[in-house]
Amino acid sequence: MRRADRLFQIIQILRGTTHPVTAGMLAEELEVSKRTVYRDVADLIGQRVPIAGEPGFGYVLASDFDMPPLMLTPDEIEAAVLGAQWVAERGDAVLAHAARDLIAKIASAVPERLRPFIAEPTIGAPPNNVPSHDGLDITRTRQWIRGGRKIRIRYRSEEGQETERTIWPVIIGYAETVRLLAAWCELRQAFRHFRTDRIVDAQFLDEAHGCRPGALRMRWKRHKENGRGTVAGHRRCTGNPAGARGAALPAPPPSVGRRPGAKLIV
Repeated sequence: MRRADRLFQIIQILRGTTHPVTAGMLAEELEVSKRTVYRDVADLIGQRVPIAGEPGFGYVLASDFDMPPLMLTPDEIEAAVLGAQWVAERGDAVLAHAARDLIAKIASAVPERLRPFIAEPTIGAPPNNVPSHDGLDITRTRQWIRGGRKIRIRYRSEEGQETERTIWPVIIGYAETVRLLAAWCELRQAFRHFRTDRIVDAQFLDEAHGCRPGALRMRWKRHKENGRGTVAGHRRCTGNPAGARGAALPAPPPSVGRRPGAKLIV
């Protein structure tokens, strides 16, 4: 590991904890001697990085310290570029455009010596040969998720049966060949995963569902963790204009509309 990368890693380790980190712990993590750690920390302090510490106690980084943007290691650059490539191939039009812009911004912001990791990457995302045909506007759906508003959909099951649902969208998941919309379904009174290519029609309602998006997402995560069990610690959402119906989140039955073997990427 180059010395510049090692100094960066020391800052990253200290940023990742609120507890003192000893020289021995840093030495083990970085695979160097404690003497090297002492020299590196002294150099960082000399560069005005606010590290406090003393022998036998450990080092602590000031909580208000922030590094300049885009001080990235080669591995972090390749990770960001790989993720952006994947989104550029599989995201909706707005996200795909944003992913390509992100790669260009990273290339313009990193030092010259790191640009080959973008222009000549050692890894890459495969092309998407089976584009997803969504039955609703994915960009608008993301806005409705953030805004905590309802969507009314007409959904076609695998058997071809259509039902109308009013849903509280939680998160959009990307499988290899389909997109999945996780949502609380007022009809089923449970969380469901809807394939976006089976949504026949969608109306974006101005009606708020009354749950903070973060709180609703946490309940969905507990549903995933508990399987078919009761959602731990569930409470009624306050301020729900729909009244009592749909306000409580009871134990969810199995999900509907999820392709066998598909993984929800969140």
